[in-house]
Amino acid sequence: MRILVADDDVETRRLLVRVLKEDGHELKAVGSCAGAHAAMTSGAFDVLVLDVMLPDGSGIELCSRLRLANLHVPILLLTASGEVRDRVSGLDAGADDYLPKPFAVAELRARVKGLGRRGPVLRARRVVIGPLAVDFEARCVRLEGVVLALTARELAIVELLAERHGRIVAREQLIESLWGDAKESVRASVDVLVARIRRKLGPHAVLLRTVRGAGYVLGDPA
Repeated sequence: MRILVADDDVETRRLLVRVLKEDGHELKAVGSCAGAHAAMTSGAFDVLVLDVMLPDGSGIELCSRLRLANLHVPILLLTASGEVRDRVSGLDAGADDYLPKPFAVAELRARVKGLGRRGPVLRARRVVIGPLAVDFEARCVRLEGVVLALTARELAIVELLAERHGRIVAREQLIESLWGDAKESVRASVDVLVARIRRKLGPHAVLLRTVRGAGYVLGDPA
């Protein structure tokens, strides 16, 4: 298998490369989110081993961006945090598995092998939520069969929410996935864009709801 390792700790990165090469895999190692994103968008990998804490960003946020870009390579998150909420955030962002640090080499090998056997997770090409149909392949949204005129940003928001329909997407997660930062101007932009989408949904605006203090949800919450 071709495996991409993204970890900023030199010793951990060397360990991962050595251990996985011993199992016969082809390895590429990087130490940043930018390096991982560039490698993922320019090459084909069978598994991504991704550290959560990287010097230029969060592995969880990178995971969200990769999924939004329809890159479905299996992702194993490495996390130093034992908090359940952090692990859940990673899985909600599209990761396939997680492994707490410090980890046992035998368990790492088993997790990577299992993800390699699984292969890319095939996600729905089309999600239907009542009268709303989100077509990820055609990059369009139809309401009662009529294509909605959405801007690129509005479409990205609807796609992200539709991908996790029925689940609340935290406001911060939405911002980081689409903009990569959380400046005050960006926060205001999200509110404006969500309001515009609701207006375009007309009488079906209830499909896109704001959950106070939590985020946004498209469709009925699971």
